[in-house]
Amino acid sequence: MSILATPLPKVYDNAADFMPLLGTDYIEFYVSNSKQAAHYYKSALGFKSLAYSGLETGNRDYESYVVEQDKIKFVFTSPLKSGTDVGRHIDKHGDGVKVTALWVPDATKAYEEAIKRGAKSYMEPQREEDETGFVVRSGIFSYGEVVHIFVERNEYNGVFLPGFRKWETPHYNPKSTGLKYVDHMVGNVELGNMDKMVKFYEEVLGFAQILSFDDKDISTEYTALMSKVMSNGNGRIKFPINEPAEGLKKSQVDEYLEFYEGEGVQHVAMATDNIIETVTELRSRGVEFLNIPTTYYDVLEDRVGPIDEDIQPLKDLGILVDRDEEGYLLQIFTKTVQARPTMFFEIIQRKGAQSFGKGNFKALFEAIEREQELRGTL
Repeated sequence: MSILATPLPKVYDNAADFMPLLGTDYIEFYVSNSKQAAHYYKSALGFKSLAYSGLETGNRDYESYVVEQDKIKFVFTSPLKSGTDVGRHIDKHGDGVKVTALWVPDATKAYEEAIKRGAKSYMEPQREEDETGFVVRSGIFSYGEVVHIFVERNEYNGVFLPGFRKWETPHYNPKSTGLKYVDHMVGNVELGNMDKMVKFYEEVLGFAQILSFDDKDISTEYTALMSKVMSNGNGRIKFPINEPAEGLKKSQVDEYLEFYEGEGVQHVAMATDNIIETVTELRSRGVEFLNIPTTYYDVLEDRVGPIDEDIQPLKDLGILVDRDEEGYLLQIFTKTVQARPTMFFEIIQRKGAQSFGKGNFKALFEAIEREQELRGTL
């Protein structure tokens, strides 16, 4: 059953938080072709050019393009030679998230607190500077090969980070699609590791478990999974953690773990203030979404009650709706966005709701199963 395990405090006490997190600083993807990936995210999802690091900046090992949309920053990194850690990661996992960078007031203190509580070090605190100031970064491992980098940028006024220069594309800058910020990021872990990661986030980063779903909540006739949602104290960072559950056929988490060849980020949820306008624009640019049966909408109002939006455009676009004690939300999920059937995106609009769409799980999972069946992996 879905439960509210530890409600977030109504008044957040920053002084009492040993790991204050100000928000998501950036998400870095290791990809086989960073230039083409950046172009896709600009063209299809409405991001704009921000920064670049590569041969022209003195970087001889890898190339990175940074794009942004409102508060979202994505970094796409590819190796410039064989035998690199970036290349090995891509060879094993395909394109995917390597870094979730967390904006902190003090990267050294965050690192020391995490290590003291049992985290495995990825990057000791290091000061990086250029003519516009300095940044301090440090990092720890989380599940699989995903890492969290703490970013302290109080004394920095540059375009992104030292080592990057401004990247401008004066002749091609598609308009925004209305994406605002990262709402949450979901990780898939091996069977038996979900509770271990819950303990990691509780003890190392001071998160609380705010929701829990078992295989009775998240299941269909054929597949099932379990999930627990972790949140930091101010609620700005939310990490649901999924693990597979026993079912008649291979679940989406099993499929992910097989093709990603390990644990990793399943999807990134991005918020919008008008999901109908955003999804309409994304579809017009070629972004593909999961198909929802039109029968889902026959009983929508009976299930969620009155909503501000007309049902027909939601039905035309395949947007899902769910309600909790605080309000309702609207959400939709893309198909996978790389060759392997691994990572995808969620577009979400919250109108008071703080949950994650429990009432949509059955429709969503059946849609995913239809895609799995087409791939021959169900």
